[in-house]
Amino acid sequence: MPISTATGAQPCPSDQWRHNHNFNQGNPLAERNTRWALLLTLVMMVAEITGGWVFNSMALLADGWHMSSHALALGLAVLAYGAARHFAQSQRFSLGTWKIEILGGYTSALFLVAIAGLMLFQSIARLLNPSPIYYDQAIALACVGLTVNLVCAWLLKEDHHHHGHSHSHSHHDLNLRAAYIHVITDAVTSVLAIIALIGGKLWGASWLDPVMGIVGAIVVCVWAYGLLRETSGILLDAEMDKPIVEEISSVIANQFSAKVTDIHVARVAQHKYSCSLALATTNNITADAVRQALSVHKELVHITVEINHY
Repeated sequence: MPISTATGAQPCPSDQWRHNHNFNQGNPLAERNTRWALLLTLVMMVAEITGGWVFNSMALLADGWHMSSHALALGLAVLAYGAARHFAQSQRFSLGTWKIEILGGYTSALFLVAIAGLMLFQSIARLLNPSPIYYDQAIALACVGLTVNLVCAWLLKEDHHHHGHSHSHSHHDLNLRAAYIHVITDAVTSVLAIIALIGGKLWGASWLDPVMGIVGAIVVCVWAYGLLRETSGILLDAEMDKPIVEEISSVIANQFSAKVTDIHVARVAQHKYSCSLALATTNNITADAVRQALSVHKELVHITVEINHY
């Protein structure tokens, strides 16, 4: 490579080697639908809290405040989308802003754990100290709440936003998935509440209400655990067990007589990875040749190669 000097050569055309680190193209439709889901949830939250106050129903009042936590989580998802888009061109983020969305999903999962704990506490308290239930009003409003949750779930269903995936690896918009799980959680608890309320009204089985609450809390915990595990793995770059890592090693082994001495793979967007690897070889291979060979994997969008000859 020619060296630029003050007395002769042209300056190095560095612009041709500059990288754009804005790997995340965003999800505008998901962001818009999450806003609609947030609005519907807020309206239903106000209706349930008002209904619980007017009808003197603790069950409705509790469900209204329970829905407020989901509204907060949906608001967090909208905020994460907005922040990722707003800071997309900021130089402070070395590999883009996609992980802001993942942080939103992780925080939503923590909210789910808190919601499950609150559901469990309230259900056990109600099981030990039963209180009068206004069945007709509670059933009617719970049915309305279920309808709202189903509409929100349809808005947030990921199939509406992404129909394909890169290569053979399936990834999800985890910020959207977190919002989706929140509304599905509310829908499931509404179904359980309706079953319990009908059972209590028809057969006097008032104990069904708190028992269904305990079942709902367990279901929420299971979903929260799965979401926490996936989002925390991305945030901590704990993804060296993904198939793409083995595929990179396979390309190096099959096309180059080189040994991989160091490799780092991290997800930088929904279907995209950054890869940094070091090779040791006795052959005259170049970093460009390695990058070209790895480019068959379209999910690799940022490849750094170090060649060590011995």
